[in-house]
Amino acid sequence: MTVGGRTLRVAVRPGTDDEVPPLLLMNGIGASLEVLQPLVDALDPRRTAIRFDVPGVGGSPRPVVPYVLSTLTPVVAGLLDRLGHTGQVDVLGLSWGGGLAQQFAVQHRRRCRRLVLAATGTGTLMVPAHPQVLARMLTPRRHRDPEYAREIAGLIYGGTMRTDPERAATALHTHTRVGPRRGYYYQLAASTGWSSLPFLRLIRQPTLVIAGDDDPIIPVVNARLMARLIPRAQLHVYRGGHIALITESDELAPVIDGFLDD
Repeated sequence: MTVGGRTLRVAVRPGTDDEVPPLLLMNGIGASLEVLQPLVDALDPRRTAIRFDVPGVGGSPRPVVPYVLSTLTPVVAGLLDRLGHTGQVDVLGLSWGGGLAQQFAVQHRRRCRRLVLAATGTGTLMVPAHPQVLARMLTPRRHRDPEYAREIAGLIYGGTMRTDPERAATALHTHTRVGPRRGYYYQLAASTGWSSLPFLRLIRQPTLVIAGDDDPIIPVVNARLMARLIPRAQLHVYRGGHIALITESDELAPVIDGFLDD
């Protein structure tokens, strides 16, 4: 779909109950929408699930001009309109997508009913990862090279990836689509200098903050800080790492469903 001059590849898993608000999913950096398939499969089938590839990633064409989070959220709102979801939706953001989700919740507060922030932080102003981890996040190689993904999985993703790195390679490479490298760098640049810390108290939606106790990319202290500063937030800390929402979806999907149905 083309909205606001941006062309995005979109996938919709129709729910079985039109009374249940749709769930809009915002993905991590460099990941195509297929990466979230295990979570979509584990979520309550009553709930419509909407996914999209950001410009230049997965099946979405490379953007003609760069973008930032605040200019991408109106495109996402327009996308919902095009899909016929003109009312409120629930929003889930994973990692990089958590930043986009926070921006959406403030910029389009009337469209966002409930918010789920998973394995994410407040951007530039946060407790950072170890430099060794950050260095490996500067390149999309793990999305393009399964062997490299296995090699670094434990270091950057933590949790069960430390003992079973094959799961990370499978999650990132099975049935996924990889866009041009430039798309990854556009996505990285979109959040450079951005921080939600000054406006966390403006997020008024009921919010579930989910974090792993062994997440090398986003140390769990960031989730604790966000849960304290967002007025209507609750915190769920699970035993695991950065991509447990994908690799251990069966354990975390019920937590998300329970929150959204509360």
